[in-house]
Amino acid sequence: MALRSALFNVMFKAAEKAARGLKRDFGEVENLQVSRKGPADFVSTADHKAEKTIKEELQKARPGYGFLMEESAPVPATDESGRRWIVDPLDGTSNFLHGLPHFAISIALEEGGEIIAGLVYDPIKEDLFHAEKGTGAWHNDRRLRVSARNRMTECLIATGAPFAGKGDRPVFLGEIDAVMANTAGIRRWGAAALDLAYVAAGRFDGFWERGLAPWDIAAGLILVREAGGYVSEMNGKAITLEKSPSILASNNAIHSDLMKLLRKPS
Repeated sequence: MALRSALFNVMFKAAEKAARGLKRDFGEVENLQVSRKGPADFVSTADHKAEKTIKEELQKARPGYGFLMEESAPVPATDESGRRWIVDPLDGTSNFLHGLPHFAISIALEEGGEIIAGLVYDPIKEDLFHAEKGTGAWHNDRRLRVSARNRMTECLIATGAPFAGKGDRPVFLGEIDAVMANTAGIRRWGAAALDLAYVAAGRFDGFWERGLAPWDIAAGLILVREAGGYVSEMNGKAITLEKSPSILASNNAIHSDLMKLLRKPS
């Protein structure tokens, strides 16, 4: 059974409280007030309510920590720890607004540029993924390990696709063609935090995507690493949370092979 630390309790309490509101709103998804941030990139009242709830709960428990959140301006840390919460209150907003029950709350804690704790919570399936540095990754109370598959033809790979004119479609189509030809299949589910959690759980053997924000991947990074997996940019360089243009996460056995498949043709 996972040891529930004080830090875990702080993160889970915030996520659980926000999740109650998301589940209520999801049940009335057609009545939500929706505004557009851009083509096919929606933000709902649910995002803002969940973010407000999470921020209030985390501030109450750790008043000196900073924040990097999807829907509001960054807040610097005011205590000596320099720690910062990185939060996506609703990863998979488009799924949520279309009534698709595949979305999550993502909360990570950063210290000195390193993610030291992370939580991804799917309130509909009641899937709770969490990790702290040096203590392993967990799904509810079960220890997680990445998959042991080492043959690409047996591997299931997840990705995120360009949409509404965003991203480089020709490059992505080349990548997806290469991966399709050499693996057991590809999945595009529209929630990067859950994609990374599923890599940590061995449900996916790998995941790649370009153009993600820090709050999309922060919690997932520590989940994959603590589950024994490997995370890098698609070219093999180390991930820098706010600067890396891409992410490639997988079990260690296929990481180099998957990276070769995704390498842009010269």
